[in-house]
Amino acid sequence: MTFWSLWKTRPRESRLRRALFQIHLWSGLCLGVYVLVLSVSGSALVFRNDLYNAFTAPPVILKAQGERLSAEAIRSAARAAHPGYEISRVWENETNPAQAIEITLDRGGHEIQRLFDPYSGRDLGHAIPAGIRLMSWLEDLHVNLLAGESGRLVNGTAAALWVALGLTGAVIWWPGLRDWRRAMGVRWRANWRRFNFDLHSAVGIWTLLFFLLWGITGVHVAIPRPFWAVVDYLEPPPETYQPGMRTGEVILRWSSRLHFGTIGGRVTQAIWVVIGLAPAVLFVTGVVMWWNRVLRRRDL
Repeated sequence: MTFWSLWKTRPRESRLRRALFQIHLWSGLCLGVYVLVLSVSGSALVFRNDLYNAFTAPPVILKAQGERLSAEAIRSAARAAHPGYEISRVWENETNPAQAIEITLDRGGHEIQRLFDPYSGRDLGHAIPAGIRLMSWLEDLHVNLLAGESGRLVNGTAAALWVALGLTGAVIWWPGLRDWRRAMGVRWRANWRRFNFDLHSAVGIWTLLFFLLWGITGVHVAIPRPFWAVVDYLEPPPETYQPGMRTGEVILRWSSRLHFGTIGGRVTQAIWVVIGLAPAVLFVTGVVMWWNRVLRRRDL
């Protein structure tokens, strides 16, 4: 029987499929936690602009208590409240002297932003609301893996492997001409092992295009400089340059928008949130299959 005949009728007997299955299995296990983290954080970030607006707090206005402290007295109070930190930035509302003063302090590259009472010098707490700090942390986790440029490089590489994981999964999913329709659904009354397999298979094939989209655009989001360098090389900025006038620039901006789902309004965002959790489902069901096929057999 030729390769294509075998592939159309009994693909699971193909050596290629068996080899790709091993690649898919072990690469999935290695990337599993990464996929889980990026899936959950990515879904949370779809509505990040709305959440940033919702978490934004009104300015803190204080009741005047005598004379305002001098600029140096405020700085001294900030240093006393946070020993070891150096003041890098001070912001105050010159039109409203009763508004709290925001001071940014730095220690070894770690910045904190605090509010201070301009009359007593008392530390009033974080200048940035907890919700915004959480969203900023999630965005840093999703894009930089909390590791700056090094994290971006790892993220870009892992995104490329994410694409390979999706492609190998598509090949493995193919059950042959006779059974391909059945393989796109879930047998709800089957035993738990079959149900788990069907769920993994069906979720994977139905969300494959999204899976590939997020992987491909994820490379650009994580490592944008090479892509912009290519655009600058192919379309050098004209003397009368205005943002968005180059074709390559438009493509890259659309790439970012597609990755985060900031297109098409609420409906698109809701779809991105729900389907964005599919990789997490694939990881969990994949681990269950691995445990059942490998670890459980070793225990018998």
